[in-house]
Amino acid sequence: MTTTTASAETVERARLAAVDRYDILDTPPDGAFDRIAAMAARLLDAPIATVSIVDSDRIWFKATHGLSGVTQVGRDPGLCASAVLQDAPYVVADALTDPRTMRNPLVRGELGIRFYAAAPIVTSEGHRLGTVNVLDTRPRELDPAGAAILRDLAAVVMDELELRLSALTTLREERRLRERAQRDAETIESFATTLRSTLLPPRLPDVPGLELACHYHAASARHVTGDFYDVFALGDGRWGVFVGDVTGHGAAAAAVTSLTRYTLRAAALHHPDPTAGLAELNTALLMDRHVSEFCTVLFGVLTPGRDGGFDVTLASGGHPPALRLGDGAVREVHPEGGMLVGALPDARFAACQTRLEPGESLLLYTDGLTEARPGGTFFGEDGLTAFLDSRGHGGAQQLVDDLTDLIAGFDPAPTDDVALLAMSVPA
Repeated sequence: MTTTTASAETVERARLAAVDRYDILDTPPDGAFDRIAAMAARLLDAPIATVSIVDSDRIWFKATHGLSGVTQVGRDPGLCASAVLQDAPYVVADALTDPRTMRNPLVRGELGIRFYAAAPIVTSEGHRLGTVNVLDTRPRELDPAGAAILRDLAAVVMDELELRLSALTTLREERRLRERAQRDAETIESFATTLRSTLLPPRLPDVPGLELACHYHAASARHVTGDFYDVFALGDGRWGVFVGDVTGHGAAAAAVTSLTRYTLRAAALHHPDPTAGLAELNTALLMDRHVSEFCTVLFGVLTPGRDGGFDVTLASGGHPPALRLGDGAVREVHPEGGMLVGALPDARFAACQTRLEPGESLLLYTDGLTEARPGGTFFGEDGLTAFLDSRGHGGAQQLVDDLTDLIAGFDPAPTDDVALLAMSVPA
């Protein structure tokens, strides 16, 4: 292989790489290129004009004028294949007698091409992608003005290709970023779901004589906020229950939620009074220098009675009241007082007692429910009470199902998470 041959092959490889980069081969018709072909034919008074791209083994027509039903031809020498070998316009005055073209199928075939003139489509790096050319079935010459027209039209084609490449590059980058964002979102959602599942009990325990039901509505699949609930055995037939809400969201709220759950569980085992458990949690949150969040909590102890009901002691740390449903009425169960947990070192907490009789239910919830604004109107505790008043009698699961359907129908949806914990004594 000679140095000249090797150099030519290197140039051709680079040229074909440029053709691939512009991604124009086998693309649908484009009005901009069609108009350029028509303009070339009209300005140079030629019956046929094409915008051609030279591939490795074919000449592909991006646009044609006066040439129906032909989208590509072989890469035979003498016409387009030769025109891309030079920067200047390439002219064949009489293809039938010109040694470069006299054996070309377009000349010898039924088209009978006699005149051919082309200007190469040249990239800024000097790669010749193809040509803008005119063809005629009679021999003729190309004057300097005609050559200038072909050069200008080839430059216009190159400008169009650059614009198209820029648009394609932008679209590809946008698609890549969208796909990456989607993958990141899915990863975040997966992490959030996994983290959320570690902060909530995988299932509620079986409590003799009590039906339990729960629901967690996540306002955002990508964020972990601090709503939590739990039900756990205390021994001697007693059960601990709590529902709470940590300020903020994300990793900090998740850390406080975890600390809160385990502190309350541990405190309940050696403090029969739930207010003492809230006081211990308050101390734990204030002692942790990495914690700046505080929380609201309803912390209760359920003790089964001899008649099938349950005695309930509820302590509040600034949380919305529990609601007792029975005898066709909805009643608040809420102690007087009860400060936020983790906000002040001398916080005071209060407790109250109620009785859950057979056929009655108790609902604990977080304020994402009452702070929702369906239809732009604040739902509030009055809205919740009115909804509960309007529904028929049912146990804990029916109560949670009804509230879940209610939340799903809110428009706009709640902007904060909602935790629901219901318990009922079967009639």
